[in-house]
Amino acid sequence: MDARRNVTALLGPTNTGKTHHAVERMLGHPSGMIGLPLRLLAREVYDRVVAQTGQMSVALVTGEEKLIPPAPRYWVCTVEAMPNDIPVSFMAIDEIQLAADAERGHVFTDRLLHSRGLNETLLLGAATIQPMLEKLLKGVNYVSRPRFSKLSFAGQKKITRLPKRTAIVGFSAGMVYSVAELIRRQKGGAAVVMGALSPRTRNAQVELYQSGDVDHIVATDAIGMGLNMDIDHVAFAATRKFDGFQFRNLTAAEMGQIAGRAGRYMNDGTFGLTADAVSIDADTIEQLEDHRFEPLRVLQWRNRNLNFASVDRLLGSLNALPNREGLTRSRPGADIETLSLIARDAEVIDRASGLKTVELLWETCQLPDYRNITGTEHANLVATIFRYVADTGRIDTQWFARQLAYCDNTNGDIDTLSNRIAHVRTWTFVANRQDWLDDPGHWQELTRAMEDRLSDALHERLTQRFIDRRTSVLMKRLREREELMSSVDQEGAVLVEGEYAGRIEGLRFIAEPASGDHSKVLISAALQTVTETLVGRAQSVVAAPDPDFSLDASGNIIWKSHAVGRLTGSENLLKPRVETLADEQVTAADREAVQMRLSKFVSRHIAGLLAPLVSLGEAEEITGIARGIGFQIIEALGVVPREQIADEVKSLGQDERAVLRKHGVRFGAFHIFIPTILKPAPTALRLLLWALHDADKRGLDASSLPDAMPQQGLTSVPFDKTTPRGFYQVVGFRVCGERAVRVDMLERLGDMIRTRVFWRAQREGEERPDGSVDGGGFTVVPDMMSLVGCSGDEFSSILKSLGFSAQKRKVPEKPQPDAEPVTDIAADAPGEASSEAPAETAATDAPEPGAPAQTAGEASPEVPAEAKPADAPAAVPADTTSTETAAPDDATADAATPSEPEMIEVWWPKDTGPFRHQKQHPGNRSKGAKGNSGKPERNRHQKGAPGKKAGGQRPPAKRREKPADPNSPFAILGQLKQGLNKK
Repeated sequence: MDARRNVTALLGPTNTGKTHHAVERMLGHPSGMIGLPLRLLAREVYDRVVAQTGQMSVALVTGEEKLIPPAPRYWVCTVEAMPNDIPVSFMAIDEIQLAADAERGHVFTDRLLHSRGLNETLLLGAATIQPMLEKLLKGVNYVSRPRFSKLSFAGQKKITRLPKRTAIVGFSAGMVYSVAELIRRQKGGAAVVMGALSPRTRNAQVELYQSGDVDHIVATDAIGMGLNMDIDHVAFAATRKFDGFQFRNLTAAEMGQIAGRAGRYMNDGTFGLTADAVSIDADTIEQLEDHRFEPLRVLQWRNRNLNFASVDRLLGSLNALPNREGLTRSRPGADIETLSLIARDAEVIDRASGLKTVELLWETCQLPDYRNITGTEHANLVATIFRYVADTGRIDTQWFARQLAYCDNTNGDIDTLSNRIAHVRTWTFVANRQDWLDDPGHWQELTRAMEDRLSDALHERLTQRFIDRRTSVLMKRLREREELMSSVDQEGAVLVEGEYAGRIEGLRFIAEPASGDHSKVLISAALQTVTETLVGRAQSVVAAPDPDFSLDASGNIIWKSHAVGRLTGSENLLKPRVETLADEQVTAADREAVQMRLSKFVSRHIAGLLAPLVSLGEAEEITGIARGIGFQIIEALGVVPREQIADEVKSLGQDERAVLRKHGVRFGAFHIFIPTILKPAPTALRLLLWALHDADKRGLDASSLPDAMPQQGLTSVPFDKTTPRGFYQVVGFRVCGERAVRVDMLERLGDMIRTRVFWRAQREGEERPDGSVDGGGFTVVPDMMSLVGCSGDEFSSILKSLGFSAQKRKVPEKPQPDAEPVTDIAADAPGEASSEAPAETAATDAPEPGAPAQTAGEASPEVPAEAKPADAPAAVPADTTSTETAAPDDATADAATPSEPEMIEVWWPKDTGPFRHQKQHPGNRSKGAKGNSGKPERNRHQKGAPGKKAGGQRPPAKRREKPADPNSPFAILGQLKQGLNKK
């Protein structure tokens, strides 16, 4: 039969059954040969033909593997390894469009031009090559086959959102590995397929995908060359590749070859982009969906009529130009480059002096560079082999054995094993040359066994690195609708088939962090058990008593060591909102019941610790101005500076004050506050409520505030300027200069000062207290500093912040009675409350700092329990230097000389004593200065009178005409004056 008339070109896109049709046609002939583009595909077709005809009827011939029985009928080969001298009835060449490939194209061009079957020749490929076939071959029958299924574009998706049965395509080993590792973390694992893998490793990886152990496969563009798998979606991880010379964009035809792997037979497929792939334009998408690509315009060609007369003539013939239109000389491949390098070696040139030796040199130069080493190193290896064969006719056995021994090691990682397999492939290629080794059959079996061992080890490493076997098995069982056993232990750990899937904390399920998103498989398996457990826990929360709950510093409601709810701010400080912390598996009804139960706990918890505040807000008997003051106390969470509401306090009647006192309010000299809620537990709750209220506006983090709280028992602490505004007031402290002082200690300090500034004897023989000074005012004594835990300048800054002013005065000349050293007093636990603090009594109003001390019939002000000394360790050691000056003993009095009178510092409340007219007459400080009445002597005796306000005096006439109350401050001051005159 005319060879030109029995050539058929079966053209069409992927998934048209071209390769399957060719195999069936070949098996219909008594003999046949098929050339395939990949060793992997050749092995797949070989196994299929063996299954139908038997192993003795089929030969497998690839570059590095030759399985040739004595009399094979069918030959399955890679295109490069197709024998040219074996006549067969049927000849098929697959993927002939690769004739345009810059690297391998010349081989495909040679086969489609010259390889023919005796009875039938079948050329398989894409329709893009038809114009070139029409130009180069005459009498070819063209058959087009439509695609069995539809291919459509699915857009770009994240790797974590790719559907099952997806192939992700990359164009380098590094890209394949990184994508596979990501899929392992997110989806449980992926199979890996690359052209560099041995058929054994590749088949094992594909089997993982085909069997359903994994739902994703990551591959290079080798997947586009006829590897048939059940793929529904192809995702491009990149649209650029390195073709051996440069990085370039994939052509539409190349993308179509790969995307066509999606949708096998009658199942529709999709393709798209993922990872960092650059988007593709609408025109390219349309070409891919319609399988319409620009036709090829030129095919690669290399001269097959080589001149072996010499190395130079061989190189010249290899560089010959084609004489047919549509063909172009291919660029020099690795074999020509190797020959060019070896041609510079004079020793090699001397050996290659005849036709046979030059032909032998060319055969050795065709040894593939599987190892991807440098051209020079590969050329040296080829030259060594050529010398052995040219000199002795065989490669030295010991040298060859040593090269193999370097590779016979199954230890190492993926890259190490892949490199060893590449070396073994090189020696396998050499072993399959029948005339290069003694006993080539032995070496072929040895290299094949070594490659199998390395391939198995590589498959194991790939599986270990890129597949989570536990998750993949669970996924497969779930797909097969097998029931998985799950349970929850006493600690809340959730187990699925004995594997840890996560834990239940409170009313929430926390997935195992190490599992990532693919833990959804375990969650799905454990969903029913988790749901039942959460519902049961929700019911337990609803039935739990209040003691089972607690509130932490961050506002979380704790039940059985885990948060089941949390507080959030609301318009009402004392009624924060409650948010339930529960997963969606807890039904809406159960969530509502839990929220109601937690709300009741929070309400009772607040009512228990902050009872005075709650009752203050709910009391109906508080009306008018008193109700306004009560509201401000609630808004301030129990502590209000007196000067902030001074006018309202002055407007209160005694009955209104009594009502407020009934609810725990104390009217101090510096603060209006509720002492009972200054204790640690109520204070912590008040701080939390304050932080939650308008937290977004203030930018507060409730969990960090407790760290800034002063330690329990300290009466003062250094002022921390990093704390938010209002913080110290909420925790019961007041910022006074350089320190923050407990408000109850400030009130005790005020009481101590008040009894000394306007001291008068209540009974005959009563001694003046330490710190009280003739003529009014007071000096600082250790007891005062001990109350607030500081001394010296720090204590002075506290007094100044409270409105006190200091006056320098001579020490009185009258000898002072013997007294114990002041240092003994100061040594009594400075910084702590007195160990003999008075018990809390009925609250009374404390006069303002400039008012006289209480009389004997008045009750002392109440002191909160935490102010007692047992809970107040010293914060700052007392400095007694100033107090020794204020209360000099006989020794210091004797040491003073008349020329240098000793001075003491006398403190006065705001707008009293010598500082009474400071605002009106800042320069009038002399004792003889006249006041408004023009009577300096009277003014001098009236210094510090509590009945006067700063900046003004009452006319003397009015004061004389009004009958004096014997219990009034004026009468008391008069008695004091008389006592001083008598002295």
